Amino acid sequence: MSCGKVYLVGAGPGDAGLLTVRGKEVLESADVVVCDALVGPGILSEIPPETRVIHAGKRAGGHSVPQEEINRALLREALCGNTVVRLKGGDPLLFGRGGEELEALSEHGIPFEIVPGVTSAFAVPAYAGIPVTHRDFASSVHILTGRRKAGEKPDLDYDALVRLKGTLIFLMGLGALGDICGGLLKAGMDPATPAAVLERGTMAKQRKVVSPVASLPEKVREAGLIPPAILVVGRVCKMEFGWAEKRPLGGTKIIVTRPHGRSDELVRMLRGEGAEVIRFPCIRTQAIDPNPALSHALAGISRYAWAAFTSPFGVECFLQQMKKAKMDIRKLGGVRLAAIGSATARRLEENGLFADFVPQKFCAAALGEGLARLAGENDRILLARARAGTPDLTAALDRAGVPYDDMPVYDTFAEHVDAAPVREALDAGEADYVTFTSASTVRGFVGLLGKGRDYSSVCAVCIGPATEKEAKRFFLKTIVAEQASAHSMAERMMEQEGKRKNGSVGKTETSS
Repeated sequence: MSCGKVYLVGAGPGDAGLLTVRGKEVLESADVVVCDALVGPGILSEIPPETRVIHAGKRAGGHSVPQEEINRALLREALCGNTVVRLKGGDPLLFGRGGEELEALSEHGIPFEIVPGVTSAFAVPAYAGIPVTHRDFASSVHILTGRRKAGEKPDLDYDALVRLKGTLIFLMGLGALGDICGGLLKAGMDPATPAAVLERGTMAKQRKVVSPVASLPEKVREAGLIPPAILVVGRVCKMEFGWAEKRPLGGTKIIVTRPHGRSDELVRMLRGEGAEVIRFPCIRTQAIDPNPALSHALAGISRYAWAAFTSPFGVECFLQQMKKAKMDIRKLGGVRLAAIGSATARRLEENGLFADFVPQKFCAAALGEGLARLAGENDRILLARARAGTPDLTAALDRAGVPYDDMPVYDTFAEHVDAAPVREALDAGEADYVTFTSASTVRGFVGLLGKGRDYSSVCAVCIGPATEKEAKRFFLKTIVAEQASAHSMAERMMEQEGKRKNGSVGKTETSS
């Protein structure tokens, strides 16, 4: 067996948008990911569900996995021929153990690649609106660690640091905050020098305390700040250009439950508006293949006056079966097409097809009612959809006496993903919204987290009424998109946050 390769990848300070393009490429191709505790949950949620994850959680005072064991894991997985990503918070070689891991890999002849990451030393102050240099205040910046080996105080030359007159940035320094501030003051630093402690920087719930260095430890204790946090000391701290929280979804944490690989559009929009997004694919979809029933229907496609689609994936499955049967798309020339909403219609258009009917209200019942009105006396309708599709569609056709063939083209299964990050966010009251694009995503969400859980505080953003109905079964608060699209869901959340920030509503304004 050939030897694999290890990639030391910097995950950045937490915001998934700060993971580099190369880092994302490598992460998506990994067989195994060995990750630190400081890697943000949004970035962890980018790891494909089929990738094996080894948690090497290392926080101050809680080194659950010794470094030697981490080294052995990297060697073992690489020698098994795997592509291994060692995912580290910030930059992999700045105040981490990246150098020690490189030594171990080199000693055993394991190929490796270093993928630098955005360091928290610069990104966290930037997200707090603090420039680390400024011509009027600081012409140099100095990055230091506030932590040494267990039980040891930081070994710092405070006299030299004070003489530098530059910006001082201490990583992992919260536990030694009193010693650091005391050392700087003893070395002659002006007690009025501005300083800041920045907690969970670049994340939705980031917090900061800005104070003169003399009173900073007391102010931080009063605020209850906890790690991970960094300390910035210097006159630049009085320059606060706050911007992160001012974005339409700034300060919000949103859970997206759509299947992996089908949530990109929604995630991109939410992150673009400032949200911290955790992907939590609660279901997976799989085309029914082979599908003899669909093959038979396609062979007699001229029998149908209409073909109706209830999801973009249904369109994909239908057209893939046509391709497999070497069936020319012109065979659909006599068939009118219906789509449940704009996203499904767009998927048809991407394949050179155009929907003849899209209901104004993007839901199964409206689709069924519309088809019932449009269908002629002898028209038969082909429904291409999930095996577990909502009965609202067929009920409308049954009432009108319209003949149809309810043709399953894909199945929906519960996904098996790590629910811990989402459970922690919910337990801490930090998940502002959970998005649901189908009733099955609601059921998958509850299945992963447990049916006995109290969901009454969860704000569910639902793509339509059928999804809302399922969410209310579990007593979730609900907000419904005006149109069944990712764009409309994002707009509803931005509208809600705008009202909240203006003080016109509380945290959530939901239907009962």
